[in-house]
Amino acid sequence: MKIDKSTKKTTLGLALLLSANVAMADCGDVQIAEWNWASGELMANVDKIILEAGYGCNVELIPGATTTTFASMNEKGQPDIAGELWINAVREPLGKAFEAGSLHSANSAPITGLGEGWWIPPHTAKKYPELKTVLDVLKRPDLFPDAEDKSKGAFVGCPAGWGCQLANANLFRAFEMEKKGWKLVDPGSAAGLDGSMTKAVERGQNWFGYYWSPTAMIGKHKMVKLDFGIPFAGSENWDGCIVKPEQECADPKPSSWTNSEVYTVVTDKFKNQAGAEVMGYLGKRVFPGEVMNGMLVYMADNQAEGADAAAEFLLQHGDLWETWVDAAVASKVKASL
Repeated sequence: MKIDKSTKKTTLGLALLLSANVAMADCGDVQIAEWNWASGELMANVDKIILEAGYGCNVELIPGATTTTFASMNEKGQPDIAGELWINAVREPLGKAFEAGSLHSANSAPITGLGEGWWIPPHTAKKYPELKTVLDVLKRPDLFPDAEDKSKGAFVGCPAGWGCQLANANLFRAFEMEKKGWKLVDPGSAAGLDGSMTKAVERGQNWFGYYWSPTAMIGKHKMVKLDFGIPFAGSENWDGCIVKPEQECADPKPSSWTNSEVYTVVTDKFKNQAGAEVMGYLGKRVFPGEVMNGMLVYMADNQAEGADAAAEFLLQHGDLWETWVDAAVASKVKASL
């Protein structure tokens, strides 16, 4: 039997349509960890909208936190997706799960420009362009006078009880900052840390201290992260000393901050069930740091929760997220907003 070109095209179109429908049907029920911090909450809700509207998934968001979510995925295979898993806290068992094939990395860098470190305000960086590294700043305690003792420079660390308090205190010792004229300031609380930065920025004063990104504070104040001016001194120094209490870290070595790594992690069942298109989306889904910080400012200023912030992101940043999906999926997502 002879088949004309129009029949071939119709048959091919039906085949592609059926294939797409099967792929969407296979996506099925999906659990996504909705993290208990703003950037993770935003990402989870963006994934929910795109997976539901674009790929026909049925998404349930469940509360997420780094160690508990990883343990649940590793031991129970749920949730299916951990969009913003900070892996430093679970690196060893996560590596074993990857080797065993029970968990997979769908994206090894879903946010760019993230990490912990030491920061100065943009007006300070502009006025003193010679302050390019931490080593440069340590030579100028006079530019960052402590409120209680003007003869010393103030370095604002982490509140007592935070894990980063230990790292900052040990680096303070490693760089011999006291001897160089510095004082380690405990801000007392998260509000105290944020308040000290905001006060300095709004008054045009210099500020030097610890913070992390992505966060609304870094986005709002456009803080400048300093290169330490020296390389990372190795995991033995960091994991075996810097992050431990002082009594367990007798001889801390000067070091840059350890790299922060964030993965999007999925279960083996989800990877096999979701299909190449959905996994392709997760692999392409990368939030530039400046965009993420801007969205966190929006969330803070408008007291916006994840669902509203995700809708705002999709409405305002189509030039970004439409590169993560094909045109048909993008059209469905836009129609759902």
